[in-house]
Amino acid sequence: MNNQIQQKSWFSRNWPWVVPVGGCLTLIILFFVFLGSVIFGVSEIMTNSDPYNDALAKVKEDSYVVGILGEPIEKDGMMQGNISYTNGKGKVNIAVPIKGPKGEAKIYVVGKKEFDEWDYQEMYVIIKETNEQIDLLGYENQKTEDTNDEEW
Repeated sequence: MNNQIQQKSWFSRNWPWVVPVGGCLTLIILFFVFLGSVIFGVSEIMTNSDPYNDALAKVKEDSYVVGILGEPIEKDGMMQGNISYTNGKGKVNIAVPIKGPKGEAKIYVVGKKEFDEWDYQEMYVIIKETNEQIDLLGYENQKTEDTNDEEW
């Protein structure tokens, strides 16, 4: 008589450790996918904002900055700071790293939004190599300022 012993499959022999490890790995992967999508979503919202786009446009129009950094000037990393909107009013305080073929810099933007229009108190570039600060607003921001400005 031939007695053959049927061997169990790989999964039936190893399920006590495969199921918990596979479940944990799945949860870890889902967490990182979620985290990445949140970071990408917030970054996308901020890069589509008016202050961000206005600052990049001002930099690309400024011949002095273009002369220092070269063309094309493009974003170089994650934007830092905050932008808030509430009931038609808003505040912005951001720093945007930029680069060109000749160098790197950072754009700083501070402003307020009222009645669907941004009023920038500060918009300047600091060149990384020389720490030179270049005002992008020029005489445009020489308005009479209220002495009762709110604290941020």
